[in-house]
Amino acid sequence: MKKEYLAALFISLVMAIQAAGCSSGSAQASGTSAETIKVGLLHSLTGAMAISEKSVRDAEVLAISEINASGGVLARQIEYIEEDGASEPSTFATKAEKLIGQEKVATVFGCWTSSSRKAVKSIFEDYESLLWYPVQYEGMEQSPNIIYTGAAPNQQIVPAIEYLIDEGYSKYFLLGSDYVFPRTANMIISAQLKAAGLEVSGEEYAAMDQTDFSSIIAKIEAAKPDVIVNTLNGSGNVSFFKQMYEKNYTADVYMTMSFSIAEEEVAAIGASILKDHLVSWNYYQTTGTPENEAFVAAYKAMFGDSRVTSDPAEAAYDAVYLWKAAVEKAGSFEIDKVLEAIRAGGITFQAPEGEVAINPENQHLSKPVRIGKIGADGLINEIYATDSPVEPDPYLSTYEWATAAGIRPLE
Repeated sequence: MKKEYLAALFISLVMAIQAAGCSSGSAQASGTSAETIKVGLLHSLTGAMAISEKSVRDAEVLAISEINASGGVLARQIEYIEEDGASEPSTFATKAEKLIGQEKVATVFGCWTSSSRKAVKSIFEDYESLLWYPVQYEGMEQSPNIIYTGAAPNQQIVPAIEYLIDEGYSKYFLLGSDYVFPRTANMIISAQLKAAGLEVSGEEYAAMDQTDFSSIIAKIEAAKPDVIVNTLNGSGNVSFFKQMYEKNYTADVYMTMSFSIAEEEVAAIGASILKDHLVSWNYYQTTGTPENEAFVAAYKAMFGDSRVTSDPAEAAYDAVYLWKAAVEKAGSFEIDKVLEAIRAGGITFQAPEGEVAINPENQHLSKPVRIGKIGADGLINEIYATDSPVEPDPYLSTYEWATAAGIRPLE
């Protein structure tokens, strides 16, 4: 472990030197040659989602720099071309087409919200290109041109509700941002709770840029739930939790289970505000693997000791290494050959969260599930974990209650 740790620190120093000499948006000098291969990074660097997506972008840059320092991919150095989705699905679509059509990138790592993913999905399919999507989502989708490295609903949402049920929570208030992920997630949760004979006491949605949550908080007070299931995204989480805390509504008063609050969001909102609230992910900065020790050390060495890692950042980091593994198995950067290698199976990575593998049938990852509690230090401590990785079930086809409820994709 010590040897790996020191090796990671050495690579980190090399990366830091490289990063200091690079122009914005590129890990190499401008232009592609026989010695380089271009990839695209497409995230919100501005707007409501920038609070979350910056760490994902940084983790991809870290992985690219590590791979370049160790010799690259098929003897080529990776050059990244960066575009800002600006928290707007239409902007994501425009920038995706630019990366694929004009920049001719070999693949793209990007998006966070399901709205942004759905905005670019048809573009990747029409161009027969390849997107690596790094964030947990609502499922109900399978594109031949997307690899989903975040959690499917049976790897985050469903086990979180199972945990709450086992812990004795019986009255649920569903709160989310007003777009496809929260609405589909709440459709799943409502069906799961109904099958368990439990009550949904309220369901509310906030605009992505909403800052005033007083009316929603009043509805929570009237409903008197014993747990709030939170699918807010981006800056809405900051406003909601700060306004709850101003009314002295801590976890002891209104417990929350959140699906989009990781270490980065805890740092933005405040550990004292979020202390003892619950989250559901597949990875935390505190995850106890040798690979994670090296990942955290390298991330902090490149971006600053005050920075924290997170599940989406780790899933983005994994995506770059899984792409490398698929390219090397294919012996080619050509999309059809890379996809052929993925669909043949056996693409794995010993990730910070534990070993992950691409399921060749649905192009999601097998992943462990971890429930966490937010600590006063701003880190998240695991309080429950599965014994082994969980196979992805994006359409919840193995759950009778989901089939009976007729859960369907939302556009």
